[in-house]
Amino acid sequence: MADGLTTGAARTVARRTAAARWRARYRLVPWWVRVSVVYVAARLVTGAMLLAFARAQTANSFTSANPSYLSFASIWDGAWYRVIAANGYPSTLPVDAAGHVTENAWAFMPAYPFLVRGLMVLTGASFEAVAVTVSLVAGWGAALVFRRLMGRFLDDRRAGFATVLFCVAPVSAVFQVAYAEAMGLFLLLVALLLMVDRRWWTMLPVVLLLGMTRPTGLAFAFLVVLFLGVWAFRPAWVREVERPSVRRAVPPLAVAVVSGLVGLAWPAIAWAVTGVPKAYTDTELAWRSSYIGWQELVPFAPWIQGFGWWFRQPAGGVLLAVTLVGFAVFVLHPAARRVGLELRLWGVAYVVYLLAVFFPQSSTWRILLPIAPLLGIVALPRSRVYRVLVVMACLGLQWAWLYHCWWIDGYDWTPP
Repeated sequence: MADGLTTGAARTVARRTAAARWRARYRLVPWWVRVSVVYVAARLVTGAMLLAFARAQTANSFTSANPSYLSFASIWDGAWYRVIAANGYPSTLPVDAAGHVTENAWAFMPAYPFLVRGLMVLTGASFEAVAVTVSLVAGWGAALVFRRLMGRFLDDRRAGFATVLFCVAPVSAVFQVAYAEAMGLFLLLVALLLMVDRRWWTMLPVVLLLGMTRPTGLAFAFLVVLFLGVWAFRPAWVREVERPSVRRAVPPLAVAVVSGLVGLAWPAIAWAVTGVPKAYTDTELAWRSSYIGWQELVPFAPWIQGFGWWFRQPAGGVLLAVTLVGFAVFVLHPAARRVGLELRLWGVAYVVYLLAVFFPQSSTWRILLPIAPLLGIVALPRSRVYRVLVVMACLGLQWAWLYHCWWIDGYDWTPP
């Protein structure tokens, strides 16, 4: 009996020693290598899912039956980016029989398709190959910057787990398809990291490019305004913001102004090229017309309209209120302060921006990707069981998102 206990204890000690050695070796691996391994592994898993759906894909308006990976990864908005890369933007807006502007390329920002076009000219490669490669590389860069950003607030293990969640998030397939999200998220995370480090002047070119990649200029300007407000009034619950001064307020004010201007620049460019003052907003409204018909854009009305359409009233209004209260509790919870004021304010600024202009539909989950820095809050619990379950849930939701949004099954009205 004693020998058995001794043997069991020895095995326990051996296991712990081996685990300690593994952890010591793991710590010697450069952080960027660890992140890269996680990112590649996640992309292989998601790629396998995409290939599985591609094999089952029937012929549709985008591809033939059983398309290749690159073809399947370039459908939906990828088709619009292909049009822009090949032909640019229309000078005349398409309209229907009633005179309403219909879906067209002006809904999409130019930085991503123009970069793809430039690389196509340089390499001679196809749109599909270049567009997917740009997304993959941008997603890799986003994962690296995300890890650095999390490291500003969290310990190594929590920051590492938050990065795992970033790489396997339910809509992380956009890191390997012909969409601008990966490039936009990379630029956003760089801008947030620079903001956390108070490198305001360095942010200016990043903010300019970000605003021409994804429509986030006004949201980012609002973030800086919120930050300046907290900075000026220093409420009792805020402890991590240094004392303000006029000299120190000038750089963030410049960032807010530039970001706001770039947020308004694309609608102005669309107006200048087409001669239609509301060319951009009318184009955006075309995408929601199949749900609620043709209506003017009234700020903060779209989510009320959307929840009413999806769930009927009064259930839609109640569910919207519960959703917003739940988000507020999530961001304002004392534990959430560990991820830093800037990231929480960004979550608030972006959600308020979406509430003002976006109509909730099947693409909502993709549109919410910019609040990925809040994954730092989700990564706080240390329980291994919790972490395994969260990763499994993310992978399951990936499959569900691809099934309901990406894969085309007959008449599909749930675009990603």
